[in-house]
Amino acid sequence: MSKLKKDERELLESVEADEWRSVPDQKAEVSRYREYAAATFKKDKRINIRLSSKDLHALQKRALREGIPYQTLVASVLHKYVSGQFSDRDA
Repeated sequence: MSKLKKDERELLESVEADEWRSVPDQKAEVSRYREYAAATFKKDKRINIRLSSKDLHALQKRALREGIPYQTLVASVLHKYVSGQFSDRDA
């Protein structure tokens, strides 16, 4: 168990502590979460915004480090903001 990463070790400990339960109707649950995912990632609107060259360059560099297109990064950040998933660092 020493070769496991921290998150893998935590998952193994959780399973061994019998914290996991079977889902009664797995097909229905999978279907439900597929619908959630499809709705989340559906891109049906276009926007145009103006950014400073410096900010755009920084976004592109960050997206490159993350291994995703910069427009995907921008959409993800906006989604997290409007869904309340960002937290104030100073709070």
